[in-house]
Amino acid sequence: MNDSFALKEKNQILGGTLYLVATPIGNISDLSERARKVLSQVDFIAAEDTRNSGKLLSLLGLGGKSMVSYFEHNKAEKGPQILKRLQDGQSCALVTDAGTPAISDPGADLVALCIREGVPVTAVPGCCAAVNALVLSGLDTRRFLFEGFLEGNDNSRKAALEELASVSRTMIFYEAPHRLRQTLSLMAEAFGQERRVALCREMTKLNEEILRTTLGRAEECYRTTEPRGEYVLIVEGKSRAEGRFFDSMTVKEHVQFYMDGGMSRMDALKAVAKDRGVGKAQIYKELSLIHISEPTRPY
Repeated sequence: MNDSFALKEKNQILGGTLYLVATPIGNISDLSERARKVLSQVDFIAAEDTRNSGKLLSLLGLGGKSMVSYFEHNKAEKGPQILKRLQDGQSCALVTDAGTPAISDPGADLVALCIREGVPVTAVPGCCAAVNALVLSGLDTRRFLFEGFLEGNDNSRKAALEELASVSRTMIFYEAPHRLRQTLSLMAEAFGQERRVALCREMTKLNEEILRTTLGRAEECYRTTEPRGEYVLIVEGKSRAEGRFFDSMTVKEHVQFYMDGGMSRMDALKAVAKDRGVGKAQIYKELSLIHISEPTRPY
């Protein structure tokens, strides 16, 4: 099989296949030629918001294309229906409002369903807000952690951020404008006000804005600036220079530190396990042959 024939085969639209089609995050010129072809030739399109995707299709001259809605609150019903059409031999393009479907998106559930049922799934790559923001941030791109939207109330989001405080990788978050101020406050508390951050909005549009600053300054900035649009936050990982107070301690010294501060041995072991991000059993194992002295208490 020669290369040109292989390319032709790859570009064929195959029945019974789910196509994950990345769409622009702001600039329609970013839509690839292959994406246009897939959108025009599949039997139907599953869209997170049919009104929003309908505007894109109209701009592409595909205004009459068959569409079904597929989003968080109807996925349990619509997923099996889309699967049935795929099993019957139809082809489907899955699109999200902007960017790559199945990333912080209910499309991930449809992908998992199709794979579980033996339906072929392929991707038509393109824009992804997380990657776009990462490369514009000026922060370390060699290793990164994608967190997406922080879920739950302020207490659960605070707990999630505290768990990430010692992560050395660059971190990627999505955030809605109405929660941005509180999220910046929680991040500054968990990561420290001097931790660097890039706040990215309106990417690829005329009003693209990348604010590269620290969490403390970002929090201060948005006290007087009204957040607008969806944000991607790229947060610097914990640097070795910041250091943790126990980095130079042995496990024994770490436990003794807490016990000298008045903790019981059991509570000290729990605290050390939490600090180091390991299970309590591992701390027990490391200390199994080490004697820890109870602190001297005045009478």
